[in-house]
Amino acid sequence: QTLVMAGPHAHDDDKPHEVTPTDAPTAAIGLYFGTQTGKTEQVCGIIKNELGDAVSDAVDVSEGDLEHFPNLDGLICGIPTWNTGAEELRSGTNWDNLLEKIAELDLKDKPVAIFGLGDSVGYGEDFVDAMEELHRFFEKAGAKMVGYVSLDDYTFVSSRCLIPHLNEISKPEEGEKFCGLPVDEDSENEKTEERVKNWCSQLKSEMGL
Repeated sequence: QTLVMAGPHAHDDDKPHEVTPTDAPTAAIGLYFGTQTGKTEQVCGIIKNELGDAVSDAVDVSEGDLEHFPNLDGLICGIPTWNTGAEELRSGTNWDNLLEKIAELDLKDKPVAIFGLGDSVGYGEDFVDAMEELHRFFEKAGAKMVGYVSLDDYTFVSSRCLIPHLNEISKPEEGEKFCGLPVDEDSENEKTEERVKNWCSQLKSEMGL
């Protein structure tokens, strides 16, 4: 027997029903992070303050979260780089276990922005490298990558995160951009708040918030 539905909440009888919306989830940008020391989570706090109700509360990412990604209007993801110099699995956090699974999601044209924590003095040769890895797997899922940042305000030796040389260890050149926002809580923490606030303004326009 085929039921003809008159609308999303129509039923074939007139008894009261628990109404569960069948429409898309409430418009929201998901805010996810991986961390070892809590610094990445702290940056999420600044983002949440700046963007308010447009973003979810920050979530320490785990595999169960991935099923929500396709239902969100967009994503902001934070990732540190603990495995400096590594070819792959650079973050040393949960993100490393999820990369392949992210690539299999259907995130076609969904805006995704990434910020990465690094140390431009202590680890200036692998600066925020994990950001590129996460960027690459979200691209495989069809996401529309946003939140690219100019190199102007940064001093470092090399990084795999420089556009147009993604995933190659390359030295900074004029006109290039990072594939996300680098945050350096180790050597330039006095710049963090301003960097994140400026980036949030950029995301408001790029993500239509």
